[in-house]
Amino acid sequence: MRLITLLFAGVALLSMGTAVAQPAAAKPVTPRTVVLNSSLKSPWGLAFLPDGRMLVTQKAGSILLLDAQGERTIATLAVPPVVFRNQGGLLDVAVDPDFARDPWIYWTYTEAGSGAEEALSGTALARGRLIGTALQDIQVIYRQAPKTTGAGHFGARIVFRPDKTMFVTLGDRQKLDPAQDLDGTLGKVIRLNRDGSVPEGNPGISQTRPEIWTYGHRNPQGAALRPGTSELWVNEHGPQGGDELNRIVAGRNYGWPKVSYGCPYGAPKGEACRYGGGVHEPAYEPPVSFWVPTSFAPSGLVFYSGRRFPQWQGDALMGALAGTAVWRVRLDGNREVARERLFADLRERVRDIREGPEGHLYLLTDSGKLIQIRD
Repeated sequence: MRLITLLFAGVALLSMGTAVAQPAAAKPVTPRTVVLNSSLKSPWGLAFLPDGRMLVTQKAGSILLLDAQGERTIATLAVPPVVFRNQGGLLDVAVDPDFARDPWIYWTYTEAGSGAEEALSGTALARGRLIGTALQDIQVIYRQAPKTTGAGHFGARIVFRPDKTMFVTLGDRQKLDPAQDLDGTLGKVIRLNRDGSVPEGNPGISQTRPEIWTYGHRNPQGAALRPGTSELWVNEHGPQGGDELNRIVAGRNYGWPKVSYGCPYGAPKGEACRYGGGVHEPAYEPPVSFWVPTSFAPSGLVFYSGRRFPQWQGDALMGALAGTAVWRVRLDGNREVARERLFADLRERVRDIREGPEGHLYLLTDSGKLIQIRD
């Protein structure tokens, strides 16, 4: 369904016989795309430093420090070894809210097990101080548990709240049932302090894993706060169909694998094959938006709050991997009212999407491009 933009220029309301002029809505701006950099190697996460320079993770195990134009590599930041295989590797990156005073940056990655568990892996969270063009004081501050076999569904997005605690999304590692197990952190969203400890105010749904904020997730690869709130939203991959955009409510169960609008791989397209019949309420939190019968594979999520594109104000925008585009979802409160597929002519697997400090949007693609969406 195409998103219909309503223009209210020149509209007047009549009240008690007097015409009251209403302000004209801002004129929609036609976006255009510009490739800033095409030399990246399997980029995954993007973050902006306070001075406009950019951090870009490359899955094989390095963080690039780019100039504010995104065109030139200033430095390549070394990090501890990662398991670079299939969906695994160096994943998201985030900048400390107090970076100007204490220059920590944070990243998620696929970490190998040790000893007898060397063949296993899991999502880990680390941080280090960016001093000049090098990382110092590197610490691993959190490890998903348990480590397991396989090379998929790591989740791994990092989002800071206004209170300077952080959310981290953790995939189910393609193991299904552990997403419902509150003694482990597969298929969860967790909330941590900046040193990896557990803050006050978590919902307390697990005695053994107090960091758990929500559970029943499959592979949440996009995460963002709704502007002006502490409210986390995530998108996540469904199986065959059933990709979701979710409003995250503390303590709630999002259903996977008990229920989904998606179907097991190979099932005939339709409603009869949906996990649990697709019915979420009242036991499970339903998605705000879902996509059927096929998946577009969402990755990266942002709520647009800039002034460059007034017609997108407050909308959720997310990258599409299988769908090779950007999806835009218009919300009325917590309800989807319209959606639109954008930039399909790029024919790129969009891995991440971020709003820059000047209000333009930036895309990372699996082909190695940094693309700016400008007015």
